[in-house]
Amino acid sequence: MRSRNAFLGLVAATGLAVASMSMSTAAVPAPQPGTLGGYDITGTYVSGLSSGGFLANQLHVAYSSVFQGAGIFSAGAYDCAQNSVNTAQFACMDTFQPRKTPAELEQLTRTRATAGTVDPPQNLSGDPVWLFHGTADQTVDRAVNDDLATYYRDFGAGVVYNNTTAAGHAWVSPIGPNSCGSTTSPYVNNCGTADPVREMLGHLFGQVNAPASTLSGKLIQFDQGRYVPGGNPAPVSMGREGFAYVPRACETGPCKLMVTLHGCYQYYGLVGNALMDKGHLNEYADTNNMIVLYPQATTMAGNPRGCWDWWGYQSAQYALKSGPQMVAVVNMVKALSGGGAPPTTTTTAPVPECVTASNYAHTTAGRAYVLYGQTYAVGSGQLLGLWNTYTTSSIRQTSPNYWVKC
Repeated sequence: MRSRNAFLGLVAATGLAVASMSMSTAAVPAPQPGTLGGYDITGTYVSGLSSGGFLANQLHVAYSSVFQGAGIFSAGAYDCAQNSVNTAQFACMDTFQPRKTPAELEQLTRTRATAGTVDPPQNLSGDPVWLFHGTADQTVDRAVNDDLATYYRDFGAGVVYNNTTAAGHAWVSPIGPNSCGSTTSPYVNNCGTADPVREMLGHLFGQVNAPASTLSGKLIQFDQGRYVPGGNPAPVSMGREGFAYVPRACETGPCKLMVTLHGCYQYYGLVGNALMDKGHLNEYADTNNMIVLYPQATTMAGNPRGCWDWWGYQSAQYALKSGPQMVAVVNMVKALSGGGAPPTTTTTAPVPECVTASNYAHTTAGRAYVLYGQTYAVGSGQLLGLWNTYTTSSIRQTSPNYWVKC
């Protein structure tokens, strides 16, 4: 049963100031089209759940000169997976196979820093790090999360580790729709009066004000293609749209920036705004001068549940500064900080023609892939039906390695 949970999680995957404990239920505002304009950013932090937690750690380590701290729900130490799906599944979620020790991963980090592929790990010393692992979490083994705590502590980070809450594998919020111990969509759990988001922000920032009951800001929907190398997010398993919540105070004054990365099965194209609406971050953003950036992954071959790349499904450079998803997120951070977006090349292409063939032929030609006997279009992940020589479907290629139904 543990092995099955691990597999599902992998392909899916995933001093405080005195404050009032009133639980805000302010709905996230409707998204409005926009761009990531420059703001007065005083500090940049990263947080995430499961696959988003692994990516949050990768970003913090590889770009430790950019990120000043991290908050991570249920993930393991830097590059635990070692570019292997089997290692990710059976050593870095379940623990049936041996995995690299924290000390070995620390040395790997130093070696990469010497080569210039990640920032010097000395930058991690003194950084605040908040970690969470629920006692009902059977998707990522606690021992793996413990390794993450050891990794950070060995580099001198200030670690606070909440591992006593009876939560399942999920982001935990006092306004979450799911019961505390569940591990079900949309993976935002309510554990009663527990408010891990308040704990996290309090540790990262040193203090935290009570959350707002009414949101003052706006939710910007932007084109992630502007920040992805090559200008097309689909080949790197990122969605076309990303989001940023910007409080009114941040329009004119200094603010912190929190990058928040969803888990598997939790991307916008599948669960909509569930994490943005119920994650309890925007409420604190309004009262603590904090912009929240919500980048979005999506599906592709080898990643049918929209996980972030922490085992190498998209690029062997996934954990380095040159990793395509890493570069894209950092480009977004730079744009919000006033650095602007990198130029993208736009070309006009003819309308692609539809290709009609059996689902078996689509897969052998690389236009589709198979999962549990069903066929899915490469890139979009759209269901085409049973995988055999009799079921046919019509699909067209809208961009490199991105196919959609006609």
